[in-house]
Amino acid sequence: MSDVTLKLPIYLDNAATTPIDPRVVEKMLPYLTEQFGNPASTTHVFGQTASRAVEEARDQVAALINADPREIVWTSGATESDNLAIKGAAYANQARGRHLVTLQTEHKAVLDTVQELERRGFTATYLAPEPNGLLDLDRFRAALRSDTIVSSVMLVNNEIGVIQDIAAIGAVCRERGIVFHVDAAQASGKVAIDLARLPVDLMSLTAHKTYGPKGIGALYVRREPHLRVEAQMHGGGHERGLRSGTLATHQIAGMGECFRIAREEMESEVPRMRRLRDKLLAGLADLPEVRVNGDMNQRIANNLHISLNLENCDFLLAALTDIAVSSTAACSSGSAMPSHVVQALGADAATAGNSVRITVGRFNTEHEIDYTIAYLRRKIEDCRAGRLRAE
Repeated sequence: MSDVTLKLPIYLDNAATTPIDPRVVEKMLPYLTEQFGNPASTTHVFGQTASRAVEEARDQVAALINADPREIVWTSGATESDNLAIKGAAYANQARGRHLVTLQTEHKAVLDTVQELERRGFTATYLAPEPNGLLDLDRFRAALRSDTIVSSVMLVNNEIGVIQDIAAIGAVCRERGIVFHVDAAQASGKVAIDLARLPVDLMSLTAHKTYGPKGIGALYVRREPHLRVEAQMHGGGHERGLRSGTLATHQIAGMGECFRIAREEMESEVPRMRRLRDKLLAGLADLPEVRVNGDMNQRIANNLHISLNLENCDFLLAALTDIAVSSTAACSSGSAMPSHVVQALGADAATAGNSVRITVGRFNTEHEIDYTIAYLRRKIEDCRAGRLRAE
């Protein structure tokens, strides 16, 4: 295969964000030009057209997760959804208790939100996962107290890609009357979600992990039985009073379209991504001291997270100019800190710092994976030989 057939660099950081699907762009464009109305201005055709687009997108988002469209609240993304869910549920239920339970491997949007609540008088338990990244259900049960009011466990880990048993965790919460929040930002379009069956009270979603635009997300808020959540943003009473602010019609239309595409195509797309991921793993597996982080069975199809026993891994990452991968979550990549997720699995800071996350996506090809295998093998060998120091 000739290198000139490929466009470099190759994008393999789809857990950080995904390229927007051209079909989504096409859906959004009219609402940036002639259909520019405010969806709250329903006294004229411009606002009415925008309002219909918002409700169509609400239907499409609800359809992917099998929810009632009335349970979908628009936000600016999963981070805002996490904040609204956790803070909103904690404040609404603080008369019953002030204890929260979560995992050490959660996204920073969850961990930082829980820590902020601790500064405001709540208490929290941060559970360590098993070495494979999964939550032990008995350990979870043991952490619950009579004053536990909220638990937050992500469906798919944003770094190592493991899939938690949300049904079992939610069942425990439902038995104890604990509000259960799930961050599903990494799961949409990759894992089947059925909220008509799952015992989940709140679920955070975003568009830009599913080939949609950045800056738009949603929060699922269960209607039956009624769930109390205190709004965190005020000023106009939009979204049934839960999230005030003029709705970004073009962004919302884009989220609806990318969720529609995901619903229609994930049955064929997920196996294709798994084949590419498995080919990548097979091409690197024989390298000495390459370790996969996280369970390989209970894991999304596109994620490969490896640790390398290298003294100079920073040189390797800096030298990977032909491929786009990450060493940690995008939310933490500017901190130069080892992955808190890998450390929670029991790894030391050096091992956690020598970790690479590779996530394939909808637009990656087999030729790109072939190139990546050869390229990574060559760069790792150069790194071990000390040749990258001179570059």
